[in-house]
Amino acid sequence: MKMNAVRFYAPENIKYEQVEVQEPNDDEILVKIMAALTCGTDVKTYHRGHPVLIKTTPSGFGHEFSGIIEKLGKNVEGFNIGDRVVAVNTAPCLECYHCKMEEYNLCENLEFLNGAYADYITIPKQIAKINTYKIPDHMSFEEAAFVEPLANVVHGIERTDIKPGQTVGIIGLGPIGLMLTRLAKLKGAKVIVAARNPMKLHLAQTFGGADAIIDLNLEPDPERAFKNHTPQGRGLDVIIEAVGLPEIWERTFKLVRKGGTVHLFGGCKSGTSVNIDTHRLHYDEIKVIGVFHHTPQYVKQALDLIASGQIDVKKLITHKMPLKELEKAIKMHKGGETLKILISPTGQTN
Repeated sequence: MKMNAVRFYAPENIKYEQVEVQEPNDDEILVKIMAALTCGTDVKTYHRGHPVLIKTTPSGFGHEFSGIIEKLGKNVEGFNIGDRVVAVNTAPCLECYHCKMEEYNLCENLEFLNGAYADYITIPKQIAKINTYKIPDHMSFEEAAFVEPLANVVHGIERTDIKPGQTVGIIGLGPIGLMLTRLAKLKGAKVIVAARNPMKLHLAQTFGGADAIIDLNLEPDPERAFKNHTPQGRGLDVIIEAVGLPEIWERTFKLVRKGGTVHLFGGCKSGTSVNIDTHRLHYDEIKVIGVFHHTPQYVKQALDLIASGQIDVKKLITHKMPLKELEKAIKMHKGGETLKILISPTGQTN
């Protein structure tokens, strides 16, 4: 059986073409994709490849999706053909050192899934077993496709241990930063955000519920602006960096109070380094954390948050485009004129 797919051949070389559908093995699930989303990781992959997601070429591309079960391997339990499902992009092995320590996001044998920019995708054994869920009847395919990115955000917020009444700052308002804003508000925090893009600053309030915004186009002293929103100007209880630039990582340490937490959520390019004021780190007892990826626990929490209506992820979809225009969508995403672009192979999203 043939399908349409966008495949990665080399940096800035992707092709929309017809390929054979990968039939599911005994423990696998074949899903007809109804909704896929653009993602910052896919944008980076388009421009420079990816050492983990793209091991050989040509390769499938994309990892945020939902759809309908088309075929089931004979050993798959708990699902039926026709079920509406969402699967995420990895699953832990449950057997390695880190899994035994319940650090599932650090699993040494993560099974990866890539290839959501296509008509069909085959979900491998471990992901089919651990990280695939039925979509509630009232949830749309486009909402369900947000489960993977939101799971990363849930993980980050839970590990940050935000207390009600704390003042939390967030730098960077892409889809991740906006979801961080919303979840911090759900934790009962006062949230201050900073960015340059007017659309994103607006959504920080209408989607995230931010208490105050700092327009970096207009504010010459962001440090002062953040501290003006904190008790006695002492600094933030928590600052979350959601950009992934070393120079911004460094600035975050100036924004927190003594005993505050710096959460470096945005991943920087491999090999980069930062300079940290050791006096602040030691004598002011600054806590520094970094949180990577998701675990099955946070995947389930993300699905529940969307299903309950606590996070209206549809507000983060700014454009809808057909699969054959994926390259255009990726360039738009990189250009900052969009948040999430819904890619629909079928043209249907419900």
